[in-house]
Amino acid sequence: MVTPRPASAPGHRTAPAGPTVRTVLGDLAPDRLGVCDAHDHLFLSSPQLPGQELADTAAAGAELHAFRAAGGTAVIQWTPYGMGRHAAELPRLARESGVTIVAATGLHQAAHYGPGVLEGLPTDPAALFVTELTEGIGAITGDDPEPRPRAGMIKVAGGFHGLDRHARRTMTAAAEAHRATGAAIGIHLELGTGALDVLDLLCGELAVPPDRVILGHLNRSPDPAVHRMAAEAGAYLAFDGPSRANHGTDWRMPDAVAALCDAGFADRILLGGDTTTAAARAVNGGPGMRYLLRRLRPRLELAVGTAAVTRMLTTNPARAFAAEWP
Repeated sequence: MVTPRPASAPGHRTAPAGPTVRTVLGDLAPDRLGVCDAHDHLFLSSPQLPGQELADTAAAGAELHAFRAAGGTAVIQWTPYGMGRHAAELPRLARESGVTIVAATGLHQAAHYGPGVLEGLPTDPAALFVTELTEGIGAITGDDPEPRPRAGMIKVAGGFHGLDRHARRTMTAAAEAHRATGAAIGIHLELGTGALDVLDLLCGELAVPPDRVILGHLNRSPDPAVHRMAAEAGAYLAFDGPSRANHGTDWRMPDAVAALCDAGFADRILLGGDTTTAAARAVNGGPGMRYLLRRLRPRLELAVGTAAVTRMLTTNPARAFAAEWP
């Protein structure tokens, strides 16, 4: 069992009482999160996306300013360990843009790492996750101008219609880190599949409360029965990402969201943009982070009403990402 050290993060904002959202500038009362992109990336690098790295700090800042101009106030960056998070840049970007940023710890699928990265990890990565959640991301150096930003969530990944050995290892570590910190666990579902297998493992075998699990990419597999079963289990369902080739995407999302709302599960839905390539940035002609608010929000409002969509963008993420941190 991993036990976190007592958290004293000099330089971070004093935490309010009760559950808080852990941002790169400190802990924040959930009701201050505002309009939230619940799954996106400011920085990302993967062997699976050669030449499309999100590594340009100026472009990341431009995305945040465009998102802010569209009415957004918070972004949850799901980029985990070893994938070019640029964590040291996040506090400055948050201050300059006025957008709250939450960083992630965790691990993606093995295919997203170059040679030697995973081999250099401890046998049980739970200790790494806890350290990044409670003490900070990155190495401590004597000339750091400010404390290391802490992660505010755990991101792990399933496989296509199943869980391989790597997925089970990382989810087991995520469950242990959750027990030590209370952090929410976000799941990359490959093409939106395997949601029920993930819940069987995390919430069944590993006893993670379902309301601490966020299932990502459900818009990529618009299966209403699976959506309904996952919502009934108590998990959060993230519909995240603009239109992609070969996916059931934006044009089916309003129907999927409406079906969940009609069944009484509007409080389980999160919305995000999931920008993963340089070409997808607005500064490069792509949809960018602002697409969530400029294009998806009005389409969803036609389907389920303004009040429900506002709840998905504000109340739901505030509750989903808040934790009673140690």
